[in-house]
Amino acid sequence: MAGTELQRQFVAALRDPARPPPAPLRGRGAECPAKRFAVYRNNVHVSLVEAIRATYGVVERLVGEAFFHALARAYVADELPRSPVLLEYGGGFPAFIASFEPAASVPYLADVARLEWAWQEAYHAADAEPLGMEALAGLDPERLGELVVQLHPTLRLLRSRWPVFSIWRSNRFDSELDPQCADAGPEDVAVLRPRLEVNAAPLAPGFHPMLAELARGETLGQAVAVAQRQCTGFDLVAALRWLCTSGAIVGVSPFK
Repeated sequence: MAGTELQRQFVAALRDPARPPPAPLRGRGAECPAKRFAVYRNNVHVSLVEAIRATYGVVERLVGEAFFHALARAYVADELPRSPVLLEYGGGFPAFIASFEPAASVPYLADVARLEWAWQEAYHAADAEPLGMEALAGLDPERLGELVVQLHPTLRLLRSRWPVFSIWRSNRFDSELDPQCADAGPEDVAVLRPRLEVNAAPLAPGFHPMLAELARGETLGQAVAVAQRQCTGFDLVAALRWLCTSGAIVGVSPFK
């Protein structure tokens, strides 16, 4: 049997308990290979469920241990790791939640999971030193619109039609969730680790489209114009202050 075919059968048997183990597998002596493979399959699934649980603690708190375990088991059965690095496993969990019909009664659950994965990514992303205020203070204010800003590699942005940050924070830090929290309205969120600690915070109106444009390499002037078109309440002064004080900038290009 070719190696790729053996791998295909091995993965298929890991996913589906009804499948027999790959034919080349043998037990010790008269031992049934199916029993040993079942133990191996269970150990793999348990370890992957625990990896999901370690990343998505707020999701678990929102739905309860039993429901979360069933949800995580269903995800593991649907998507096994594609990398030997277990820290990289689970990025597809938010999308899986969104398609998981039993979770439909908690409509913000997938967005909370997206926020938790953004936190995970920011925590493990490459380190970079933010630009200090002194480096930014010397820029010509008349030409700021021509500036191309390099954002911090840990920065992650999230848009939600739910108050996802408020829900996440209330459950992450064991505080009592305000019953009206889920009805508070949409929240955009930035997740950032400028130095040692990951910070997550809601963004003011218009900040998200501005940052998204900057992340695509647009000039500051172009990014601000997009933010102003999308949000009539966009506060340019507050946005520039946030960029300068949050640690979100690691570099600026020469003026064009």
